Amino acid sequence: MAHSKIFVVLAGNIGTGKTTLSRLLAQRMGWQPHYESVETNPYLKDFYSDMGRWSFPLQIFFLNHRFRTHHTISSGDGSSIQDRSIYEDANIFARALFEQGHMERRDYENYLSLYQSMVQFLTPPDLVIYLRKSVPELKKRIAMRGHDYEKGISESYLSSLNKYYDEWMETYRAGKRLVIQSDDLDFLNNPRHFDDFCTQMIAAIDQKDLFF
Repeated sequence: MAHSKIFVVLAGNIGTGKTTLSRLLAQRMGWQPHYESVETNPYLKDFYSDMGRWSFPLQIFFLNHRFRTHHTISSGDGSSIQDRSIYEDANIFARALFEQGHMERRDYENYLSLYQSMVQFLTPPDLVIYLRKSVPELKKRIAMRGHDYEKGISESYLSSLNKYYDEWMETYRAGKRLVIQSDDLDFLNNPRHFDDFCTQMIAAIDQKDLFF
């Protein structure tokens, strides 16, 4: 792998620890990290106070950001780790907003049409890793982060996102995938957990027919 270009995506619900793990992998593997746009997102705080009003512009912002990030990774020479993917925008978050009544049908259909046009120009990552956590663990980690705009995230919203993630992973066929049950894992403070994870990840990348 030292002489190969690798593109890995870390997928998962709000509060799964994707950003921390992305940073650790970048340090361990020498990969370029690409983080989710949160601090520079002009819609996020407004969205959590009024999902119906801000759902469509928020999703368009994320779609554009992740398309550009994905394209940059694919067209570059080095290996990269991406914190959340463009596929999750459509299959998880936009779907949740529409099905829960926070996005109008015409906006949702417009969004999906744009998404489907954009992904045709993208090469799928070598591996998608889904970090799965139970809702109680997600709530605990979100509380620990202390972001004011996340305090209103409901348990039902997190549960529905977990459901959509599980369904997406069941049907994902664009490339290799690896599901990690991470409730009892502490990659930051337990070196063995991180070492074991890296071993699983490398095996998944090297195994040509692991999931098909």
